[in-house]
Amino acid sequence: MKLDAALPIVQLKEIPAIAKAAEEIGFAALWTQETQHDPFLPCTLIAEHSASMDFGTAIAVSFARSPANLAYTAWDLAAQSNGRFILGLGTQVKAHIERRFGMTWPESVTGKLREQIQVIRALWDCWQNGTKLNFRGEHYKITLMSPFFNPGKIENPNIPIYIAGVNTGLARLAGEMCEGFHAHPFNSPKYMNEIILPAIEEGLQKSGRKRSALSVSMTPFIATSPEEEGFARMQIAFYASTPSYKAVMDFHGWGETAEKLSGFASKGEWAEMPMLITDEMLNEFCLMTTQENLAADLKKRFGSIADRITLYTPFIPGEKDTWWKDLAKAFN
Repeated sequence: MKLDAALPIVQLKEIPAIAKAAEEIGFAALWTQETQHDPFLPCTLIAEHSASMDFGTAIAVSFARSPANLAYTAWDLAAQSNGRFILGLGTQVKAHIERRFGMTWPESVTGKLREQIQVIRALWDCWQNGTKLNFRGEHYKITLMSPFFNPGKIENPNIPIYIAGVNTGLARLAGEMCEGFHAHPFNSPKYMNEIILPAIEEGLQKSGRKRSALSVSMTPFIATSPEEEGFARMQIAFYASTPSYKAVMDFHGWGETAEKLSGFASKGEWAEMPMLITDEMLNEFCLMTTQENLAADLKKRFGSIADRITLYTPFIPGEKDTWWKDLAKAFN
């Protein structure tokens, strides 16, 4: 199991120092996210200011972009980094796609994401091997690639694609046609073992692949102090209030609590929400441990589930560097 790091929410000018520090700590990869900032711009700086560490998006919102945009960006980053870039995609939820990005939400989420991945790979195949570009699907018709717009071959064209998900449809899709699956932070070992991993296996069997062909990446909540426990309880309440993630609460028998949380969220009553997260829920969704036992407890809790682990807490250089180094050594 590899230990990765999450990039903190910072300005671009701070990325070089963070990339250098993350590689020195010994993280296997550094992941960017799409919240307040674009997820791809930091990747150019990470590629420039690191030499061996992998990096990628966890995630970039795929439905906010055309597959051609994604293909070009990933191609350039793979070339710049000598093949260290991982393209991580997520669909986001309907409200954000329609009201934050002004795009259309598809009737079939898995259907559109499947076509996006197919188009991306068709473009890569065209650029690398000269294959005629002729994709015709339900969502996309991509048939034009003149020499002026063809970036040409690169040394490392096999760019891994990870997709993120909470429910079984996207987990099956990952197993069928992706190199990795980003499990949502709002998760539990029980949900992974009984719902997500079997769905991934269905996809793997459909494509005739083995489990080793795909990496499962998890970003668990951890709490080693009262402050971290309070933060985890707040984040769990936020995620549990989202209708798209209700299946996780339903699975554990907490659907009624999820509905109450959604009611609070719709009114903007955020302060009341963490109080609905019981200790039982907290222990299900968050690893409660000590800093000294964290590495061993992560391996015990997720060793049979995940291939990569990223703590939900982002890596900030200068804060607990010795602790981060010790943690990274335990995974190397």
